Amino acid sequence: MEGIGGDTASVASPVSQWGHDAWRLYQYYLDKTTPHAVYRWIGTLVIVAIYCLRVFYVQGFYIISYGLGIYLLNLLIGFLSPLVDPEIEVADGPLLPTKGSDEFKPFIRRLPEFKFWYSMTKAFCIAFVMTFFSVFDVPVFWPILLCYWIVLFVLTMRRQIAHMIKYRYIPFNIGKQKYGGKKPSSSGGGSRGD
Repeated sequence: MEGIGGDTASVASPVSQWGHDAWRLYQYYLDKTTPHAVYRWIGTLVIVAIYCLRVFYVQGFYIISYGLGIYLLNLLIGFLSPLVDPEIEVADGPLLPTKGSDEFKPFIRRLPEFKFWYSMTKAFCIAFVMTFFSVFDVPVFWPILLCYWIVLFVLTMRRQIAHMIKYRYIPFNIGKQKYGGKKPSSSGGGSRGD
């Protein structure tokens, strides 16, 4: 009896070992792309363009595009939101400053840029593969889906921007702030000759 269990374990072992090695190789190259944000986003834009050309060429799969748009909107909200929402939670960790006298606390995203990029790229790849199966080509009147998505986007972004204004945070790094400091008085009695 033990020989039968041993045979199946030895057959499954090379397959699982190959799958583990393939996953490690994939993760290795994924980790190497982490510092190269510009090239990652250029690659994603190429994938987006290929997907758009595929949908345009086939003249179908609008329901997949609509679902993809809803998912991307959800990712965007996570990317623009702080990790600790001051409206919902009171945490012991860093919070967003609400007054000018508050100590500066860095903006920490709920969805980091790398995960945002990875999820977006993966979603477009999955949607692209789905366009090769006719079962997903549900006939719909696409202008209504487009109008509904635009209304959903505008309402969601308006709410998100109102949240940003209320709690005074900017989810983008614009660079180091420059402060004016003290300005010399214009009524001074002359310049120093140091």
